[in-house]
Amino acid sequence: MREKILVTGGHGLVGSCLQNKLPQAIYLSSSDYDLTRESDVIKLFENHKPTCIIHLAARVGGIIDNIENPAEYFDDNILMNTLMLKYSKMNHVEKFIGILSTCIYPDQVEDYPMTEDDLHLGPPTSTNFSYGYAKRSLSVQIDAYNKQYGTKYQYLIPCNLYGVGDKDNEKKSHFLTSLIKKIVDAKKKGERKIILYGDGTPLRQFLFADDLAKVIYEVYKQNITESFNVSGDENLSISEMVQIALGVCDAKDFEIIWNSEKPNGQFRKDVSNRKMKTLLSNMNFISLEEGIKKVYESYYDKISQ
Repeated sequence: MREKILVTGGHGLVGSCLQNKLPQAIYLSSSDYDLTRESDVIKLFENHKPTCIIHLAARVGGIIDNIENPAEYFDDNILMNTLMLKYSKMNHVEKFIGILSTCIYPDQVEDYPMTEDDLHLGPPTSTNFSYGYAKRSLSVQIDAYNKQYGTKYQYLIPCNLYGVGDKDNEKKSHFLTSLIKKIVDAKKKGERKIILYGDGTPLRQFLFADDLAKVIYEVYKQNITESFNVSGDENLSISEMVQIALGVCDAKDFEIIWNSEKPNGQFRKDVSNRKMKTLLSNMNFISLEEGIKKVYESYYDKISQ
């Protein structure tokens, strides 16, 4: 039987990148099916009969939106993840790749970077608590299915993402996209300062969305079924990333005003990429500076049209 690949969240940040690598796949969005409704999920499988699922769909957003709407982040992610995996098994889907987030890891551990074995050493950070636990639950469910049913389903755990085509809504977009938008908007207004949340000290790993799409493609192509972290080698403070972005965006003279009344979020959550490098020895990611440049140039193209 010919393999039929279906991608949920297919028109989002990562799904849009994946379309160039797996053009034969079916790419669905929330306008096609509401994955939090069981009846819609049943129709999805009846209509498309996939043999491979790449599950990108999720409710995602920034730190403030997570704090303000914890119930929605938990409900929506638990429902869509649970239903998609349950009906994948019921419909004999051979391969399931679930995309999680390093937000699922404990708020603090003794040793960094965190490995895949550290996942259950403590609760997620309070600022992403509901989202983190909901996404962690998919890893538990996948492991349980593999153990009980002998499936070879897997999950990938990428670090923070950014990329071309990200939402430019401050509450919904990823940090780097929001930062670039703030810089561009300030330049358009003739201002030379921006206000940022926290104090700039937290450490973060960021991954260009197209690089995650490359990993997904290679995992699919090489029939790798193990679960693992996905990250580059850079682990920088928010302040360091801001300085890189200012340099790329020709805004080195900008004043940064840190609003310390707003939360910093988790201080650090860097993960080990050793397992990924063992499985994908030739995988190379673009630098943060190069990735920011791509987003900056694309954003300027968009607003100039």
